[in-house]
Amino acid sequence: MIKNRKSFIVGIKSLKLSNNEKIFLTTHKPWGVILFSRNIKSIKQTKTLTDSIKKIFKDNNYPILIDQEGGRVNRLKNIISFDNLTSEFFGDLYENDKMKFDIIYKLFVDKTCYLLKLIGANINTVPVLDIRVKGASNIIGDRSFSKNKKIISKIGDLCIKLFHENSIGTVIKHIPGHGLANVDSHNYTPIIKKSLKYLDKNDFCTFKEKNSFFAMTGHVIYQSIDKVNTVTHSREMIKYIRNNIGFKNILISDDLSMKSLKDDMKGNTTKAFKAGCDIALHCNGNINEMKIVANNSPLISKFIIKKTSQFYKILR
Repeated sequence: MIKNRKSFIVGIKSLKLSNNEKIFLTTHKPWGVILFSRNIKSIKQTKTLTDSIKKIFKDNNYPILIDQEGGRVNRLKNIISFDNLTSEFFGDLYENDKMKFDIIYKLFVDKTCYLLKLIGANINTVPVLDIRVKGASNIIGDRSFSKNKKIISKIGDLCIKLFHENSIGTVIKHIPGHGLANVDSHNYTPIIKKSLKYLDKNDFCTFKEKNSFFAMTGHVIYQSIDKVNTVTHSREMIKYIRNNIGFKNILISDDLSMKSLKDDMKGNTTKAFKAGCDIALHCNGNINEMKIVANNSPLISKFIIKKTSQFYKILR
């Protein structure tokens, strides 16, 4: 059932599948689909949409992803407001009142999972494990739990555990760290010049020993390892993620249509796979771009089949 799919994830344009999108999904068989606010008007409508996707693949466990962090990254905003429930809010609560944090954070995750199941999503792209850095781009900002790496790591572990207990997969991001980026990678290429020794003790360490089925790369250049390529396009960086940070599960690229990546869509896709990403992510719903990604993505490997099967075991 899983094995004929290709190694990419796409977004779709609107509240229901167009005929072109139905043909695309049937023909190109992406590994998963990601939802955005543009796809979500109500619980009933979204469930109808996700059911129609799962029907194409004859798979009730078909991977449906969503960025539902809380705070300003709230794809469910047409259904419910999570404006004040930022990662920073929970990090501060953890530091100031651990007992209160334990109660409120569990409630937050449980209710988030309840909503995700109602709409038919089964993977949430959390936790953000980037360190909050003063003077850095605000693209991370209050999406980070803390300036303290130990707090980030501990809340990250709890986040993954609670989502798994609720039968929702997680995607740690943006591996191996995005907190030092001084520009927004949606628009520019962040270049980080810190020494490897510093990075290993700080930004990279929050991603170590994480029990998540999935991780998402950052479109960031770390000059101490690769002077030219972003993490997504760097064989050296991905080798470092595998061997030194120790992430052994499915590695998903960040969105290939972000402007931090300087190639055309074909180049952005092929470079991600050559570097060692397992799955390419494309978000904007542009069908012409989606076809380029599909045509340059390989069939999923035995490794992806094995790891996807492991992920399916937590779903119920």
